[in-house]
Amino acid sequence: MALYRNNLPQLSSDLFITDGGIETTLIFREGLDLPDFAAFDLLKHDAGYRALEKYFRSYATLARNYHVGLILESATWRANPDWGAKLGYSSAALAQINHQAIALLHDIRQEYETQDNRMVISGCLGPRGDGYVPSDAMTADEAQHYHRAQIETFRDADADLVTAITMNYVEEAIGIVRAARAVGMPVVISFTVETDGKLPTGQSLKNAIAQVERATDRAAAYYMLNCAHPTHFAEVLTAGEPWLERIRGIRANASAKSHAELNESETIDDGNPAELGSQYRELKAKLKNLNVLGGCCGTDERHIEAICQACLPVWWTHLSNGGQLQIQRSPFSQKTVA
Repeated sequence: MALYRNNLPQLSSDLFITDGGIETTLIFREGLDLPDFAAFDLLKHDAGYRALEKYFRSYATLARNYHVGLILESATWRANPDWGAKLGYSSAALAQINHQAIALLHDIRQEYETQDNRMVISGCLGPRGDGYVPSDAMTADEAQHYHRAQIETFRDADADLVTAITMNYVEEAIGIVRAARAVGMPVVISFTVETDGKLPTGQSLKNAIAQVERATDRAAAYYMLNCAHPTHFAEVLTAGEPWLERIRGIRANASAKSHAELNESETIDDGNPAELGSQYRELKAKLKNLNVLGGCCGTDERHIEAICQACLPVWWTHLSNGGQLQIQRSPFSQKTVA
């Protein structure tokens, strides 16, 4: 059942977290093989399913411990026709595995959701091509046709919304918004930027969002940024500008390296979780509606926990001393209750 499709709880002021960098975590920390960075391919066998289940449970536990909401983002960033065909999936098999990816999240939500931490299920869309390079760009009409089948699968699997992650040019984002609107699904667009804060096409983030807004009559639920470090885009977020109100989510990289440097790296750069948390706190001061906080390449539950600790006005830790609950009001005052 799609619990929140008609009333997305993250459109409130409540804090929601997401997971971190699923692919980098599974490859570098869990030692799993992800051909073409395709996490969905793990769903074809029991061991892979269990690895994904373990991964999502770690964030569900974190959300429950910190009494925050959670956006459960499906492991389907690569599960579109081009990447699926490259990995040997027929159209029918691809639809089935997209459905299975959402079903896994329904199981996680049923197990972990409480009134204090609502869990929203999102069908994750990735770019048709490379996540960093806008090659073989489609028109908006072509993108609408291309992505519609995967969006329909997410709708039929009872996802609450779809989120297009790592969008690197505007026409693909416009097509996705139109396709989602046509099939009755809420949609979020997450752009990626280079070290200068601009899209890989050279377009400014402000102009990219404005172009999508004009072309879709503001149909996107909100916008996000992902797969870039806060130092890459913080300077382009000039506090007080109205367009910034449309940004609700950040999923930053752990590393300050450029996309080109990350592509060439054979090891993971997991940065400094505490420093990343502080940078998120600074971003929240600029973006008044920012309340969906997660990670991308190189991040894991350590980073998301650090973000919780830095950004929550009140956060909770369970003390071993007498089973007391300590409520700490970051960063200085605190009180203890039984």
